[in-house]
Amino acid sequence: MKKQRQLRSMEGREASADFQADQWVDKELAECEFHDVRHGKRLRKLLKQFSEKIGGSTPWASQDWANTKAAYRFFSNSRVSEEQILSGHFQAVRERMPADNNPILVLHDTTEFSYQRKDTTPITILHISGGHKDKDGRTP
Repeated sequence: MKKQRQLRSMEGREASADFQADQWVDKELAECEFHDVRHGKRLRKLLKQFSEKIGGSTPWASQDWANTKAAYRFFSNSRVSEEQILSGHFQAVRERMPADNNPILVLHDTTEFSYQRKDTTPITILHISGGHKDKDGRTP
């Protein structure tokens, strides 16, 4: 009995999270306008997939080859522009901004790395793989 209540509670939370994700996607894409309705449907699906795998690659978020190929096809489609994709997001951001004139903080990471050196002799091998060597005896 206790396990059943826990499972129902978890299912309820998952359904609630899915509902909230769907609402968020709907708000972000409300102002997007595409010449073909299918493009809007595909963007909605992609945004939902990517929001579930934040920071992941396209294949990881897509989960299978068919969805990965569809995502790449969508992004390379000459009839879909960056402006069309982002228009809904820009409008949603405008609506979230307060109407008063208080400052808005925008966090931005400006970290830079430079690997340029005048003397390269101190640079050595950083990692040696598990002893595997190719046919010429070199470590790959």
